[in-house]
Amino acid sequence: MTVRVRLSGAKPIKIGTRASPLARAQASEVAARLAACHGLPPEAFIIVSLTTKGDQLREQPLPDIGVKGLFTQELEERLLSGEIDLAVHSCKDVATVLPRGLHISACLPREDVRDAFISRTGCRLWELPPGAVVGTSSIRRQALLALHRPDLVVVPFRGLVGTRLQKLESGVVDATLLAQAGLNRLGLGQLATEILNLSDFPPAPAQGAICIESSVANSLVTELVSVLDHEATADAVRCERSFLRSLDGSCRTPIAAHATCHGSELVLCGMTIEPDGSHQRTVVFRGRRSAAEAVGGSAARLLISNEAVSLRSRTGVVGLSRS
Repeated sequence: MTVRVRLSGAKPIKIGTRASPLARAQASEVAARLAACHGLPPEAFIIVSLTTKGDQLREQPLPDIGVKGLFTQELEERLLSGEIDLAVHSCKDVATVLPRGLHISACLPREDVRDAFISRTGCRLWELPPGAVVGTSSIRRQALLALHRPDLVVVPFRGLVGTRLQKLESGVVDATLLAQAGLNRLGLGQLATEILNLSDFPPAPAQGAICIESSVANSLVTELVSVLDHEATADAVRCERSFLRSLDGSCRTPIAAHATCHGSELVLCGMTIEPDGSHQRTVVFRGRRSAAEAVGGSAARLLISNEAVSLRSRTGVVGLSRS
């Protein structure tokens, strides 16, 4: 049943977002969904675009910056000041510990979680010749490329999706990797030369998910966006973010995690790996959806502990492997 929120007065809801085309597309999707669910006109929402620190430092590799919340801090400051009512994020950009007074109040249905490989010549990843240059801004993708194709040259490659595609077309690199979810949301999904297998290229925690962040004190906004919350996505994201938080993950640390819901349970597949592709460790952990954060934390602690394969705990370990 759809619960409609009555907005008092004519004051529009201000939706904060990064200024990139992808971020604005995500914010527009949220506005359209809210308008449809609550029977509101489009003018009931205003999209406020902000340039974040991560956007300002586009040419600097993310690990060199080393700051969590690079793409969210400015939005969170305006949430706390009341300048905007809610913020729309790519959930993988959101720090695992939020500023006091803010919370993730909804997650939209998740898009494709996989990585897309795009090459200039149409070669698939495994067909690229030795010495080919692949650009990526992700230390996780860099590490996985080093694991599977150590004969390739991997270089830092930042910028908006369109900028990176233009650099690829002009021959700056031979290939690049992007999130398939972002390509799909921009209507560019067909550009993927190959969508990479999850077993070889597990995704970043919360990849493919859009989340809404808002003030805990703003009960009207919490109620307003609650109709958009997709429970399976929210549970999976909570689990993956807990796994990342327990490992103290940052843009300097290659970590992957993917949780899937199965009835009242969820299964988390997690991985850590060194930037040079060495010391890959994986864990598969099953637990209750109602304890999604505990499942993520337990999986991380098991991975850290280096315990033997197929140990059991109350929440139920499926397996742990190391290479």
